[in-house]
Amino acid sequence: VQLQASGGGLVQPGGSLRLSCVLAGEAIFTMYEMGWYRQALGKQRELVASIGSRGETNYAESVKGRSTISRENAKNTIYLEMNSLKPEDTALYWCNARNLNSNLWGRGTLVTVSS
Repeated sequence: VQLQASGGGLVQPGGSLRLSCVLAGEAIFTMYEMGWYRQALGKQRELVASIGSRGETNYAESVKGRSTISRENAKNTIYLEMNSLKPEDTALYWCNARNLNSNLWGRGTLVTVSS
């Protein structure tokens, strides 16, 4: 079982992007709470957004109102759409899947917000 994240890249300030993360392998996707974390240079890793198995969501204050996390259970995939991006959103973003028995991390995807 592994997480495969994609969608990072270079974006101009004010722009948008969508990150995707697939839970691949023999796992029951709906049994996982899924989330996105990020770590900027010189800072600690922080939760960006999470989505529970029933679709309940939680956002960091810094992205609330301009980000949407969603899950597509039929595709074992979560998405993070971020709008009005700021330079301070520049970070390495990781996908996370957790339940009572597992805590999985994918490889990070770099998001750079710069003109």
